[in-house]
Formats: sequence, structure tokens, C-alpha cells
Amino acid sequence: MISKYRRKNRYNQLQKDIQQIIQDLCQWKGIRIVEGNMMPDHVYLLLSILPQCSVSSFMGYLKGKSAMMIVERCKFGNRNFRATGYVASTVGLNTATIQKYIREQEKQDQKEDSLSRKE
Repeated sequence: MISKYRRKNRYNQLQKDIQQIIQDLCQWKGIRIVEGNMMPDHVYLLLSILPQCSVSSFMGYLKGKSAMMIVERCKFGNRNFRATGYVASTVGLNTATIQKYIREQEKQDQKEDSLSRKE
């Protein structure tokens, strides 16, 4: 999930609130968070979703409800907090590989940021 305009300053201020909102929403639907990582402008999640719940319906719920809760909690002027779309993969890689990828994304983003600043 990514924020609509990649507003890094808002994510830095709200990181703990956003983590709690995502945890609550997943728990309410019986979805287990296997791994997660908050970046300044997006979120990585590895979720264990129940077979009767489709990925697209859950992501619609998670993105829509979390955006409304963030806007309500933080009193933003509009509800266009999240960008449209998400990336989901249900096959192809084992869980350990995905968990490692999620954990290492912060380091990778920091490397890319430092390289782009040098240019």
C-alpha cells in the first residue's frame, strides 16, 4: 500500500497510529500479519488470509477503512490519503524469502535515496 502523494512527513508523524490501525483491521477480519514493514511513504505486508476471503476484497477493505480511520484520527482535509492499487502475489516464492525481502526494504530504500541525492 502506498500513500497517494508519497507524503513522507505525514507517514513519519503517523507511523505508530497507522501500524495500530492496520493491526486492528487485520485482527477484526481474522487476518494474520506474518511480516510487515512501514516505510515513509508505503507499507509492506505479508498476510495470511483465510481461504473464504478474496485478496481483492480484503485489500479494498484494508485500504478504504484504514484511510478513513487515518483521516478521522488526524483531521486531514480530504479522504484521498491512499493511492489506488496494490501489489499482491499468492504463489511463486516461499514465505522465508518474502519475509527477508520485506525486512531488507528499509536498507534498500535508504541506499537508493543516498544514491539519488548524489546525482
